[in-house]
Amino acid sequence: MTKSNSKARDVARIGLMTAVLVASKWVLASLPNIELVTFLIMVFTKKFDRKVLFVIPAYIIIEILVFGFEIMWVLAYCYVWPILYLLTRFFGKSESSVPLAVLSGLFGLFFGFLCSFPYLFVTTGTNPDASLSSAIAWWISGIPFDIIHGVSNFVIMLVLYKPVSSVFNRMIQNRT
Repeated sequence: MTKSNSKARDVARIGLMTAVLVASKWVLASLPNIELVTFLIMVFTKKFDRKVLFVIPAYIIIEILVFGFEIMWVLAYCYVWPILYLLTRFFGKSESSVPLAVLSGLFGLFFGFLCSFPYLFVTTGTNPDASLSSAIAWWISGIPFDIIHGVSNFVIMLVLYKPVSSVFNRMIQNRT
């Protein structure tokens, strides 16, 4: 395969991975904090490694175009999904679904905590401590949703990892 064919294949894969992320988000949008984005980013990271670093920003840009620019979640997405990529690279070495499910579940459980950081930089009035209070209040109010997020991430990874991973392994082995 020539180098230009390889680059074209990479661009196509990045586009497909991004499209799958966006489509999966829309399909499950009516369910509170049940999503496939975490699962897919983890699987894509394990199978395609650094190419995911192009998928994540493309996904965020499409999210902005579809849902609008809301500074707090845009800032959070800009670091939360790369954190998931790094966690998967460093702690997701196993091909067993159980450790990956634990990592995925913990990520979902702490998702709200991670997303609360932008609130630390929002000043309200003359009281700088209000930013910390705002971040803590935002995080605590979302804990029930984080529990749903963590449990659903755990179950999704436990159930889907092996079959989806198997499909990707065959796809990677059969490339021409």
